Amino acid sequence: MSDLRTGALGETGQPWRTLDPRTLAVHCTWMGAPLGSLALAALATGGRLGTRAWITLAVIGAVFAAVTTAGVITWRRTRYRVTADAIELRTGLFTRSVRAIPLHRVRNVDITANLAQRLLGLAVLRAGTGGGGRGGVLSLDCLARPEAVRLRAELLARAGAARAEDPVLATADLRRLRYAPLTFWVVGGVFAAAGAVWRVLDGIGIEPWRIGIVRRAFEDFGNSALWLTIPLGLLAVTVLGTVGAVALYAENWWNYRLEWTDAATLRVRHGMFTTRSVSIERARLRGVALREPLLLRAGGGASVRAVAGGLGSKEENRRRSVVLPPASRGEAQSVCDGVLGEPFAPAELTAHPRAALRRRVVRAFAWCVLPPAAVLAVLGALLTPVLLYCAAGWLVLAAPVAYGLARDAYRGLGHGFRGRFLFVRSGTFGRETVALDRSAVLAWTFTDTPFSRRAGLVTATAAVAAGEDGYRIRDMPAADAAGFADAATPGLLTEFLDYGEQPPPIPGFVRSS
Repeated sequence: MSDLRTGALGETGQPWRTLDPRTLAVHCTWMGAPLGSLALAALATGGRLGTRAWITLAVIGAVFAAVTTAGVITWRRTRYRVTADAIELRTGLFTRSVRAIPLHRVRNVDITANLAQRLLGLAVLRAGTGGGGRGGVLSLDCLARPEAVRLRAELLARAGAARAEDPVLATADLRRLRYAPLTFWVVGGVFAAAGAVWRVLDGIGIEPWRIGIVRRAFEDFGNSALWLTIPLGLLAVTVLGTVGAVALYAENWWNYRLEWTDAATLRVRHGMFTTRSVSIERARLRGVALREPLLLRAGGGASVRAVAGGLGSKEENRRRSVVLPPASRGEAQSVCDGVLGEPFAPAELTAHPRAALRRRVVRAFAWCVLPPAAVLAVLGALLTPVLLYCAAGWLVLAAPVAYGLARDAYRGLGHGFRGRFLFVRSGTFGRETVALDRSAVLAWTFTDTPFSRRAGLVTATAAVAAGEDGYRIRDMPAADAAGFADAATPGLLTEFLDYGEQPPPIPGFVRSS
């Protein structure tokens, strides 16, 4: 037997290695939240802890002993090694298991580290094959940071790599901070944080509304002129949300760097307290999505996601596929160019028929304008005429806004193809322009409703084994849908179509040979 750090030599001659012993210290960081809650309780009660708090403290002590014992056992029984053909992980006490991923199937190797791990010089290495499910991912938690970096380079090199000629696509830029407030979380984040604090205090037996500062704030708000307190309240929420959004943006995208580490691997690295490093294999890259939410678009900004497979579940894919945070639109388009390897130019998209505009106007009024007005009108007829004036005021204010948003959503519709990419654009609150590799489209789905059939429209969905799995061309002309899909992906629908001697022309496009 060799020492604990290397373990015994296996049949391949490669030593089994253990995780870093400092992993045990990381496992203890979970106590921060409950101990912090108890500290808040002591502060709120002037140091007089109740029975519930003492019971909580006793439970924390018991759980700490159990978790620490389990952590020691897990650490001692976990081994890993890299052989000539695979990376292997062996773990378990009563039920032993050995998992292995062949090196030629490794598609991405990510390194992450939260604040505690960074302070201890540790990192988590995650190697994946690109397939879904737990079996396609092998995670080593935790390794010394230099060892994790060395192991990642070894795995990528063993999987096959060559250096890229011009690897760096984008780096950190403090000027991007001005785009941080142009998101929903400027307002939503404040209420989310307040709700979390409220739940924590309520969970440890403190009634938040009985705390002096909270009670006085509500009393002052109710006793003051609402025409003054409501704008001041909204201003306070906006200021707090802006500060929070900038802080979160800085923490998440500190030390950002997007680069081709080799000719086959795109890597994005970022993070201040928790560092994240995500690698995307070029063979799994199916395109890019240029995202322009309403506020960010108004400020001339955009963000970019990679349309790629092998990044985990749909939720993990959305989180890990971001290759550029909110930045200027010009920079976002430049990053799209670098990721695709050719110019990202969706300006030549085909507009959709006016029937698509009518559908959006009708839906905006039917779902957002008329229901509140109807409710206020009914209540006004039953209770007080004041609500009738409120209903009229709502119609006057909401109708132009709804119509403007509907027109913006219509202007955002577009589809087309150029070179090897299919372009799809839609949305107003979350407008997105997607460039998909036409060879990656696996199937087409055409859907309609009685209302869309009456308008002569259909929604075509291009199925792709990456990103959102399917990208929809909303409300395109039904007469052109099948022909466009066949022109964009030659051969995929040919057996289902009957053109006669000559396929119908697609306006604005040249059929591929």
